[in-house]
Amino acid sequence: MIEVSELRKFYGDFEALKGISFTVGKGEIVGFLGPNGAGKTTTMKILTGFISATSGRFAVAGHDGFQESLELRRAIGYLPENAPMYPDMGIVEYLEFIAEIRKIPSSKRRARIFKMVELVGLGPMIKKNIGELSKGYRQRVGLAQAMIHEPPVLILDEPTSGLDPNQIVEIRRLIKDLGREHTIILSTHNLPEVQATCSRMIIISGGRKVADGTADQLEREGRQSSRFVLNARLPTGGEPYHVRTQLGALPGVTSAEEAGQADGAHRFTISTSGSETELTEAIFSLAVREGWALRELRRDVVDLEQIFHRLTQY
Repeated sequence: MIEVSELRKFYGDFEALKGISFTVGKGEIVGFLGPNGAGKTTTMKILTGFISATSGRFAVAGHDGFQESLELRRAIGYLPENAPMYPDMGIVEYLEFIAEIRKIPSSKRRARIFKMVELVGLGPMIKKNIGELSKGYRQRVGLAQAMIHEPPVLILDEPTSGLDPNQIVEIRRLIKDLGREHTIILSTHNLPEVQATCSRMIIISGGRKVADGTADQLEREGRQSSRFVLNARLPTGGEPYHVRTQLGALPGVTSAEEAGQADGAHRFTISTSGSETELTEAIFSLAVREGWALRELRRDVVDLEQIFHRLTQY
């Protein structure tokens, strides 16, 4: 449904996108993640036809982004982070305005508008002006305008930004419902948003794609480079820097760092590319020889936030 290959974008001498490639299949809800300045907005603007790419290739619903720009735009419904609306317009009046811009035949507009109103749950507010709505309901209006021409693809930019917790739950539920009939890209820097809503995530950083997969896949990949936590009370005169050096010299250890002190014990983190069993045996032997009182030795839990932080540091 969406194909992006080696997409590049220069602003003068600055390369905002550095050869990004990805695909999104029919019916997928994909989170497009990255820190501020990673290239998310630039990518979304290229896909929606607001700006042109410097090079590369992209297609939406089979329409080439360079050769069939108009057809591509018709295949996309776009909800920007701060969707422009007219506060003095009523909901129906505004959607009629959008339907006219989208060149929906006048004979079909009324039915299409009320289909959207029902789909996004605007019925209770139907007689209100947009300026009277809460932000949660304004986002629903934004979703209605994005879908009024019945596009197969929706691109949503920070759809829950600024909403209260109850509104966030409602919009997330609505997006998941919409995913049954649409292919959706959700651009955000909010990990919980993606975990709650998306079937897959693409992470970009510094204009490059750095990860692509489900939450479980990324967590498994993050655990492949094993990290352990050691808490030990050192004997009198024991120096943490000496312990760190000894741990770092063990077979398979790639790094050993001191990570603080509490209740008379020192904490260390140890990363290894070798055997977990061999490492733990070596640490126990070293502890006995050096007289450390071990309080804890465990595999460090790697969650998505840590993986995201690790992938997007540059």
